[in-house]
Parts: sequence; structure tokens; C-alpha cells
Amino acid sequence: MATFSLSARHSPTSLSGHADKQNERYVGNKIASFTMQALGCDVAALNTVDFSNHTGYGQWTGTRATPSHILSLWSGLKQSSLDDFDMMLSGYVPGAAALEAVGQIAQELKDKSQVEAKREGQGNEEGNFFWVLDPVMGDNGNLYVGAEVVPVYRGLVGRAEMVLPNQFEAELLSEVKIVDMESLGKAIEVLHERYGVPHVVITSVSLPQPPPDDNNSDLVDGDTSQGKKTLSVIGSSMTSFRKPRPFRISFPAIDCYFSGTGDMFAALMVVRMREAVCIASATTEPGLERKKSWLSGDGVEAVELPLARAAEKVLGKEGGEGRMGNGDGNGEGVGVVDKKRMQVLKSKAAELKLVRYLDSLREPKVVFRARGM
Repeated sequence: MATFSLSARHSPTSLSGHADKQNERYVGNKIASFTMQALGCDVAALNTVDFSNHTGYGQWTGTRATPSHILSLWSGLKQSSLDDFDMMLSGYVPGAAALEAVGQIAQELKDKSQVEAKREGQGNEEGNFFWVLDPVMGDNGNLYVGAEVVPVYRGLVGRAEMVLPNQFEAELLSEVKIVDMESLGKAIEVLHERYGVPHVVITSVSLPQPPPDDNNSDLVDGDTSQGKKTLSVIGSSMTSFRKPRPFRISFPAIDCYFSGTGDMFAALMVVRMREAVCIASATTEPGLERKKSWLSGDGVEAVELPLARAAEKVLGKEGGEGRMGNGDGNGEGVGVVDKKRMQVLKSKAAELKLVRYLDSLREPKVVFRARGM
């Protein structure tokens, strides 16, 4: 899963990232890079794995990048002066040592930004480099990586400007078991207060909640009334005192599996956050794009945060849910096939087809709004 994509500092929207490359279809770095490029970003990608296809097929060939390989590629970019990046997106990394190498690259970019900021007198001596860290470790209680990777992520999250864990990964990072909205709030507090993570977005949240009121969405996580199951994205940008400003965006769940949606979500958050900060800087929060970690003033309410505006747009839709999917993923109508062939058919049906629906990617309709918590 995920991304290491890069872009030039002075382009309209420039980025950097790390992730895996899957040569078949749109998942991993392939979908993340394409998404950011389609939205006008200059992207350079460093792949942490190079597989023939994603692992959902149940069979694949290829290699995992070693720490020395990752750092060698990074060294090559630097020696050719191709390291002028102002954002970085990191995703799936195979192993603790490789993850530490990715963290080293992020730190070098952060240090470089600080040096340039001081030299140019930008007013922010911390620099404006922005690292979006997608801590790909597992889901639904199961680890995708070795247990030794978890403490490395805990050591790195404090260096990132934004983290994008799912519910299980948020538990691993915060060491808080999330069973309800109260414990989820505690997990966010830990990420802000203990680690100092400026922006947190927790994905795929399905928890019991109190009945909705005027200040909450009319969609309740896990609600199956009228046959509609829902999920939520929970976000928060901390105050200057490291206190949470949480919001929730609820939306109907689609009863189908798609590959690459997490990678696309992460890439879209990178782009839409940059856009939201630029808009706020030009309107309601002058100079925000020059502030450390793009943190809004303490007087900005949760639902007015650039992070909330970015997430709303990422979760926007155009033309109906699932439109960019290849099929229903259930393998119906294929006749009698063996188990291996069925797995391949289901995997192909579950893949996104972004190239065919660029308008949906570029001009989403915002229909799910952030609500305070």
C-alpha cells in the first residue's frame, strides 16, 4: 500500500512520497502517483516494494526494497539536485529498517526546509516541509507487518505533520483500545499531546454513537436503519496547547470491496489539504501557509479547519458511489471455475479505474459535511 511521491518546491502543488509499486492495476504508489499527477502535482516516486501485482490476488512475484536500496535512490536524487520537495507522503514500508530509512529521508527534507527558511527570511524558521504519514500496519485487528515495525512508527509519528491511521492503527500508535467515541477521543488526545502530531485523520471508523442531534450528522456509524450501513472519518487539528479539535464526517458504506482506496484517500488528502490551506491563507486565515505545520489559530472551530474542508472534498462524490470501480467483485456470471481463478476474477473486479473517470477525481461534489464532536 501507499506512497513516496515527490514534487518540485515551487510548482503550484508539489509533493513527495514513499510506497509500494504494483505493476498490475491501480493500487499502491501507482494509484497515489496517478491521483496526485491528475490533480496537477509534480510527483517523484520511490518504491518500497516492486511486485508484479497486489497481494489480493493470492500470488505475486517481485522484490522488497532494502534500506540501502531506498537510501541509494534518495542519494541519486540529491546528487542531481532533484530533492527540492515541500511535501512527502509515505505509506507501506516492508520492515523496521526500511521504515527507519524513510524516516531519515523525511528528516533530511525537514532540515533542508529549515535551512532555506532561515536563509530566505520566510518568517517561519521551522520551514514549510509537510510530511503526511500513512502508518500502514494492519486492519481489523490483524498486522500486515512484523511486530517490530510498530515501535518504529511510534518513534516517527511525532516528526510528521499529518498521520492517516485506520481505527486499528490508531490503537497501535496510541496504545488506547478504541471501543466507543470516548476512547477514540482519548486516542486522538494521545497522538496530539504525547507525540505532538498536528493533524490526525482516522479512517473507516465504525463505532456506536449517541442519537444524532442538531450538531451532528444525520448518519450514525454502523447504523443499518433503512438498510444503510455507515462509516466515519474522524479528524482533528491540535491547538497551540496540543488540545484536539475533533470533527466527524459520516457517509454510507458500500457493501463491496475495492483495492487501492486507502492509497487514493492518502494521496487526495495530500492535495486537498494543500488546496484548503491556500484558500484559507487567501481568505479567512492570512499567512496560514507560512505557519508551522499549517496549524490554524486556536479560535478556528473544528468544522472550519482546513483539515475538515480537505476531508470533505476527499469524500466527495460525482455520479454515484462505486462509479470508478471495475465491477461488483462477486464473480457472478463466470461459470464454474477453480478457486484460484475465482480469486483472480474477484481481485480484478475490485480494482479502481481512475483513468476512465478523471472528472470524478478532479471535480468532486461535496455532499458529506464535517460535524463537531
